[in-house]
Amino acid sequence: MNAGAFKLLFLAMMGAGIPVAIAMAGASLVYVMASGSTPPFVVIHRMIGGIDSFPLLAVPFFILAGNLMNVGGITTRIYNFSLALVGWAKGGLGHVNIIGSVIFAGMSGTAIADAAGLGTIEIKAMREHGYDAEFSVGVTAASATLGPIIPPSLPFVIYGMFANVSVGALFLAGLMPGLVMTVLMMLTVAYFAHKNGWGGDIDWQWDRVRKAFAELALVAGVPFALWAASEAGASMTIAVPVALAALLWADYRYKFNAVLPIMTPVLLIGGMTTGLFTATEGAIAACVWAIFLGVVWYRTLSWRMLVKASMETVETTSTVLFIVAAASIFGWMLTATRTTEMIAAWILTFADAPWKFLLLANALMLFVGCFLEPTAAITILVPILLPIVRQLGIDPVHFGLVMVLNLMIGLLHPPMGLVLFVLARVAKLSVERTTMAILPWLIPLLASLALVTFVPSISLWLPKALG
Repeated sequence: MNAGAFKLLFLAMMGAGIPVAIAMAGASLVYVMASGSTPPFVVIHRMIGGIDSFPLLAVPFFILAGNLMNVGGITTRIYNFSLALVGWAKGGLGHVNIIGSVIFAGMSGTAIADAAGLGTIEIKAMREHGYDAEFSVGVTAASATLGPIIPPSLPFVIYGMFANVSVGALFLAGLMPGLVMTVLMMLTVAYFAHKNGWGGDIDWQWDRVRKAFAELALVAGVPFALWAASEAGASMTIAVPVALAALLWADYRYKFNAVLPIMTPVLLIGGMTTGLFTATEGAIAACVWAIFLGVVWYRTLSWRMLVKASMETVETTSTVLFIVAAASIFGWMLTATRTTEMIAAWILTFADAPWKFLLLANALMLFVGCFLEPTAAITILVPILLPIVRQLGIDPVHFGLVMVLNLMIGLLHPPMGLVLFVLARVAKLSVERTTMAILPWLIPLLASLALVTFVPSISLWLPKALG
């Protein structure tokens, strides 16, 4: 069997409806057995080697942290905080939807968890306040794409492993694009509110708004206080517990809604930036924090819920890691058959400038994202596109942001858009109506994609500034 037959076999298996992971592993095994040049056990060896990676340990722990936050009632606290913060503005619950997704993105790392967890609460509330189903579903779908952009992010962990770049740098690079997406989506909500004459959904109460902004100020003040203590020569082994104790006291004293959940991304980014822990160790810290909040502090997480979250984590992790394992042998076969080399040479014949390649890569990834789950798409595309990225001098961290954002937009489209199907089920709408509801929200998402793609400093400024 030659290289052409190997690629045709993979495409034929995909066309027959075989899951992508099985198609990758199956095509590789058939090629190895038919060629006779390599022992078949190499397939198993490569698959096991593909998941024998320390950074990949972050995957189950980030998934577990998100599940614990979901089942422990944290989503309700996030919704109430967002409602107090922006619910009084015109189109209030649309803004609440986006702000809630920004906060929940700092805990779950996946668009599906955001859509299924927080989205269920948001769509129900918006329908009860008179918003039409299409607008409710559209804003929820668009805001769910923030999940893997704002750290932590499972797609960034997968990309970082395959591209051999720092996961911490990818996490930092996602903050500014996430902010750009948030602003553009909130402007879209403001446009719809002005067009339809919508007002706020709760009355303006200064005490409530002041309390919400006090929560934000408290969260923002913790890292600055620790930085100031560090500059003054104070020991972090003393400063960190003191700051944490002060935070817990303030939450207990003033009955805040979401200070402690919002601290999750601050703890992760702060710990990785200061070298306190790696991304993998940060995922474990996020789980410990989620268990502390659910079991000890809020007492909303029962043992039954803990077991449920753990079993869901096992199910999701096994799916993700099987895709990674299958992609490892598939990527090795692509390299061995010189497929990646030939594709790179072909693309470079007419995409010899970075902007041309990025334009072409965006079109390819948007198309692929409509048919493949993000993890599978990353594992297939990175070995093919990354050599071209490096040859053209494009920063691989910047390209990682572009790839993940493309694939998140793909989650909103048929035939394989998982967020699309989740929200269709949550809102009890047909897939066709859900698809039409999402179409207007492609404008801010594609505008964000264009800015992130062709203005690399949006992604790279923060990682470079923090070293």
